[in-house]
Amino acid sequence: MLKPKKKFGQNFLKDDSILNKIVDNVNVNNNEIIIEIGPGKGYLTKYLKKFNKKLYCFEIDKDMKTYLDNYIDDNTMIIYDDFLSINLNDYFKSDDKIHVIANIPYYITTPIIKHLIDSKLNIVDMTLMVQKEVANRLSSTTSSSEYGYITVYLNYYFEINKLFDVDKRCFDPVPNVDSSVIQLKKKNNKLNVENEEIFNKLLKDAFKMKRKNLRNNLRNYDLNKIEAILNKHNLNLTNRAEDLSVDVFVEIANNL
Repeated sequence: MLKPKKKFGQNFLKDDSILNKIVDNVNVNNNEIIIEIGPGKGYLTKYLKKFNKKLYCFEIDKDMKTYLDNYIDDNTMIIYDDFLSINLNDYFKSDDKIHVIANIPYYITTPIIKHLIDSKLNIVDMTLMVQKEVANRLSSTTSSSEYGYITVYLNYYFEINKLFDVDKRCFDPVPNVDSSVIQLKKKNNKLNVENEEIFNKLLKDAFKMKRKNLRNNLRNYDLNKIEAILNKHNLNLTNRAEDLSVDVFVEIANNL
């Protein structure tokens, strides 16, 4: 019996009612593909196979072959490698419609999501088990204390909904924190970012000192341009970054 490895942040979700609930929140159509990240012992994999669609499972721990190789068939591929180091474009075409479903280690939640975004895959949705605190942050709204850089960054690409909470006792071993399942659905933006590098830097700078206002955090930018846009939305440079919606940040980035 293999023990979970701390270095991989392994906490296996074993509660069948929760596994069922995750799968019930995903709708996979014909010719669409499922990516599972960190299948571990295959508890969720077993349910994902019921969709009878192409399933790609990425697992860093080769010791899990004992469990996962039993699931390999014409539809199911198991790739034993570090997901963050994989070039996903080697596996998927730009027009493939993809659903990402994962119970991922909490310490690499953001890097995994960013890796998927940077790969420019055609992601329909992501259904992810994350730390409850992270779920609250990602699904927060303007002017709330949880609202921050990563909230705005991800809300540009996705509609984010917290689906349900999961008690820590549903895992083996039991983690120190409770969890939540969130779903990120691809957004069709009315206003598109013209330069993602400028947009990303603007967000990081605007939120770098959360207690300070925009005038302080963005003093190295063209404040006249920024203020002109803020005024259109009944805001000004004395506001903090947490007061600005995603669309306002996009408008500012596109005008810089």
